[in-house]
Amino acid sequence: MHLADSPIGKRSNDSQPTPDARTDLRVLLVEDHADTANVMAKLLARNGKQVKIAHDVKTALHLAASEQFDVVVSDVGLPDGTGYELMKQLRERYALKGIAMSGYGLDEDLEQSREAGFDEHLLKPVTIAKLEEAIHRVKAKNS
Repeated sequence: MHLADSPIGKRSNDSQPTPDARTDLRVLLVEDHADTANVMAKLLARNGKQVKIAHDVKTALHLAASEQFDVVVSDVGLPDGTGYELMKQLRERYALKGIAMSGYGLDEDLEQSREAGFDEHLLKPVTIAKLEEAIHRVKAKNS
């Protein structure tokens, strides 16, 4: 199975967010690179998302315990663990839906994301349009 054939790694050629991408969705963004996290959060907020940033697994778990989120968007390589470990815990504890971001997109990587409980797997660099599309797909699956 190739990345384009996998629902978890589904890509779209559309460079614009979907018309109903503007929502009050609560997003937990887990990214260890501070500048990347801040830019992504600002772009998501501009599109109507409420975003909280965590730079590691520990902070993400703390935020998830104290606030309610609709979706988690997580890098898989984090300083104190992996996004896979984080997603397993968030799925079990809070039934959160998730989007993985990774520099790796082989079949094994997609399978690892699926097994961890991620609904989508995006290859870095992730554009805001691709992230919005993935958020829309995750939201649509759960509506």
